Amino acid sequence: MLDLPPNTRVWIASGHTDMRKGFDGLAALVQTALTDNPYSGHVFVFRGKRGDMIKVLWFDGQGLLLLSKRLERGRFVWPQATSGAVSLTPAQLSMLLEGIDWRMPARTWQPEMVV
Repeated sequence: MLDLPPNTRVWIASGHTDMRKGFDGLAALVQTALTDNPYSGHVFVFRGKRGDMIKVLWFDGQGLLLLSKRLERGRFVWPQATSGAVSLTPAQLSMLLEGIDWRMPARTWQPEMVV
C-alpha cells in the first residue's frame, strides 16, 4: 500500500487521538507528544477513541501525506500504554492497516523438524 524507503521508522502514538485533527494538528502532536520531527520521513500512526479509525502521517520528501482508514467491522489493535510511542516494522504496519493483530501473528505453517 505505502512504498516506504528501507530506513523508514514507523511509530504508533499510544492512547487515542482526536480524529478531527488534520495535517497541522497531527504534525503538532508529533512535535509535542512524541518529541519528533514530522518532516523526518518517519511514519506516525494515530487511532481514534472508538478504535475503528486510524490516521497515518508521513512526509515523503515533497509534502505531508495523510491517510485515513475506518474499519467497518472490528477494531485496530493498539498498545495498552497511554503515552509515548511504539515502534513497528513496515510489515507490522501492513498488518495493522489490514486489521490484523500485528503483535503476535500466527504462522500458517509449521517448520519441519530436523532429525
